[in-house]
Amino acid sequence: MITTPKTKPLTPGRILLQNISWETYERLLNEMGDHRNTRLNYDRGLLEIMTPLLEHEQPNRLLARVVQAIAEQLNVEILSAGSTTLNRLDLEKGSEPDSSFYIKNERLIRGKRTIDLKTDPPPDLVIEVDVTSSSIDREGIYAAMGVPEIWRCDRGEVKFLQLRSGNYVETEHSLAFPVLPVTEVAKFLEQSQTLGETTLLKAFRAWVKEQIQSENS
Repeated sequence: MITTPKTKPLTPGRILLQNISWETYERLLNEMGDHRNTRLNYDRGLLEIMTPLLEHEQPNRLLARVVQAIAEQLNVEILSAGSTTLNRLDLEKGSEPDSSFYIKNERLIRGKRTIDLKTDPPPDLVIEVDVTSSSIDREGIYAAMGVPEIWRCDRGEVKFLQLRSGNYVETEHSLAFPVLPVTEVAKFLEQSQTLGETTLLKAFRAWVKEQIQSENS
């Protein structure tokens, strides 16, 4: 029996399709290709198609630059996986993060052209903006895949979430970068409303250097 997909209107830039098979989801991924401005999230028959807006992309890009800046200052190798498609047939779940990074497992992924979660680890850190406006439980998808950490930004509020016993728990410091408190990242995003990115990142790098010096003194 063929079930007709149902469409549910969402907030601007999002649409939710119901009763979508895994085969249809994979076919859409293949047909749409990698060079697109939409992101697809799938959870056991539900398919969300999102077109990021400026108010969504700006904090995403800023948070990604925070990761790159602190990794550089701490001399930590990272691999920026961006919105790489993460999916697993056995879970019937798939997602395309706003940003993602390999940090602890960077060396395992370095040089690879594709990621296969049947054999490869998931990203060590995922950034998601406005997760709560989604009709799909993205945190549940990442928990099932074993993603250790999420930086979630919802309407300007930043939270660090760490995976513990299958669920995400809010924490004060980053798992990937223990020197970094969530309060510092929240301040960074707040200042982005009045300061340019170049000025902000210079100040952030200076702050990281101060933390390193204080730990070594």
